[in-house]
Amino acid sequence: MTVTRLVARPLLASMFVVGGINSLRNASAMAPQVQPVADKLASGAQKAQVPLPKDAQTQVKINGAIHVVAGLALATGRAPRLSSAVLAATLVPTTAAGHRFWEETDPGAKANQQVHFFKNLSMLGGLLLGAVDTDGKPGVAWRAKRAAGDVRRETTRAAKSARREAKLARAQVG
Repeated sequence: MTVTRLVARPLLASMFVVGGINSLRNASAMAPQVQPVADKLASGAQKAQVPLPKDAQTQVKINGAIHVVAGLALATGRAPRLSSAVLAATLVPTTAAGHRFWEETDPGAKANQQVHFFKNLSMLGGLLLGAVDTDGKPGVAWRAKRAAGDVRRETTRAAKSARREAKLARAQVG
């Protein structure tokens, strides 16, 4: 692992761990603000037959727990691609629920929510990069393409060899 990854992963994860702990501690205070998005998530999950509680406070706690666990996994380098993808997936509803600046009427509050909204978009970009970062090792797609090429090459060699052997066998019989 490079020094950059060693430093960048915990830095990126830190906000999720701290925010997740805050969500777990203050879920009841956050629930009213999250309620409109929580209702939409619950109805969408119900249609997709995914078990998700309708209660906004429970959804905040679940999201907080996911942020803490995936954030710690990313920070420690345990399954960094998976944890980045999970955090990216949860960041979208988190941002939609927590930073709806377009609904604010107070200019100061609107500006504050807008900063947090775009901060989350920036973190989403970092998480997407983390989700595709192979840590300098070939990715699955590259390895699969390489293996397919190896199989194709071996098949071509075997076919040529079989034709040559058949030609020799015909010459000996005839």
